[in-house]
Order: sequence, then structure tokens, then C-alpha cells
Amino acid sequence: MLILASQSPRRSEILRQAGIPFVVKPAHVDESVHAGEPVADYIRRVAQQKAAAVEAGVGDVVLAADTVVVIGGEILGKPRDPADAERMLECLAGREHEVVTGICLRRGAELLYDQAVTRVWFKPLTREEIEQYVASGEPMDKAGAYAIQGIASKFIERINGSYTNVVGLPIELVTKYLPELAARP
Repeated sequence: MLILASQSPRRSEILRQAGIPFVVKPAHVDESVHAGEPVADYIRRVAQQKAAAVEAGVGDVVLAADTVVVIGGEILGKPRDPADAERMLECLAGREHEVVTGICLRRGAELLYDQAVTRVWFKPLTREEIEQYVASGEPMDKAGAYAIQGIASKFIERINGSYTNVVGLPIELVTKYLPELAARP
């Protein structure tokens, strides 16, 4: 059995669309960035802590993930409030950024970790576009304060890399490692 250590509806939808059966057992860990912590280290740490935080039976595989938006070396997680969402969107407007997702698959004591990086280009945004988007409520539980699969799709000029990574789960990495880990004795 695959256990998704996340309550993200986006991650659940990606797994459903890929035809992968799973159950949800959300992991609750501190996702604070440590002072001076590099992005790659932060993503790995949080994904591995989420995978370790969920109980699983013998033979079960736990899938955990963590997604952040990175621009100019700054990690943009989920906005704290509407003003923080506006600040993030102003920062992204008219610029390129990266979306980084680390995935961790755990079976027993064995861990497999990998990450995906997608480059995303935002079009320039007006103050009115930002305010209207924030007022929609959509940015409030999204890394970087936007959902590429939602209203914010109109803000994206192009991407280079995995689309599902930007949504929150690089399915190509999951399908690469899941059969290998599930087949082990």
C-alpha cells in the first residue's frame, strides 16, 4: 500500500490521475527554514522528516514531499497572510524563478530521495492583478502564493521542466522509484 504523507489535494489528484492507489496519512512536522540552510538541504530535511513521521505497516511505502518556490536565493513557502502573498507575487512578477520539490519514499528503514527543479517565468503583473488574485483566496495555501493549475495559469509565460512538480508532486520521480522500492523484499 502507498501512503501519502500529505493532506494536499493537489498531490492526491496527481496520484489519482496517474492511476496510483494510495491512502492519506498527513505528516505534521515543523517546516521552518533554519538560518543559513541551503534550499537543497531544507527540502531534503523536510521531505525525510515527513516520511519518518507517518506510521506504516510492513511492506507499505510512504511518500512524502515538500515544495518551495525559490527566487534570488529566497525560499518562498506558503504565505502567512494576504499581505505576504502580495509581497511574494510582486517579487515573482516579470521574473524567472525555480520550483523545487523533494520527494522521499520510505519502506521500513529504507529511504529513497530525489528532487525536481522546474524553471517558471511569470509575466509582469499590475497591482490590480495581484490584489484580485490574492482576494480570490487561491494563493493562501500554495508555495510561492500561486497555483499554476488555477487562476494563476494566466500569469505564466513558460516553464522548463516538470509541470506536475510546479503543482506539487513530480509524478515522473514517483513512478521512477515506486516500483523499484515496492518490489524489494
